[in-house]
Amino acid sequence: MSAASGCVFCSIVAGRTEAYRVYEDRRSVAFLDRRPLFKGHTLLVPRRHVAVLADLPLDDVGPFFHVAQLLSAAMESALGAAGSFVALNNRVSQSVSHLHVHVVPRNRKDGLRGFFWPRTSYTGEDEMVAYAQRLRSAMPPAPREPQVG
Repeated sequence: MSAASGCVFCSIVAGRTEAYRVYEDRRSVAFLDRRPLFKGHTLLVPRRHVAVLADLPLDDVGPFFHVAQLLSAAMESALGAAGSFVALNNRVSQSVSHLHVHVVPRNRKDGLRGFFWPRTSYTGEDEMVAYAQRLRSAMPPAPREPQVG
C-alpha cells in the first residue's frame, strides 16, 4: 500500500499517529474524528493513499462503501442514533488530501442544518476510548484473507 509523505491519514493507517480505531480490514481503516460533529463521528479511509474518490481503484469501491454501510448501521445499534449522515468531499472542503468518508450519528433536532457543521469535543481520552469501543463492538469482524499455498 502506498503512503504519501506528510499525510496524517497515511500515518494513522501505518500506526505512527494515534487514533481511536473503530474498524480495519485489508483495504480500509475507520477511526473517530478528533473534532466530531457529534460524538461517534467516524472517518473511513482507504489504506492506500488516494486523494479523491475518482482515484480509488474500482475493485476497492464496493468493499470500501460496504464498510461505510456497516458503520452507518453501527451508529444506530451501538450509539442509539436515529440515523446517520454519510458524506465525503473531493478536493473542495477536504481538510486532509486523502479520501475519507464521514459517518456521523444523527438524531432529530440535533442541530445539524444544511452545511453548517458545528463541532463538539470529547471530554477526554477515556470518552474517546469508550465511543470507539462501543462502535467497534457493533461492527462485524473483518473478513479473513484467503491463505495462499
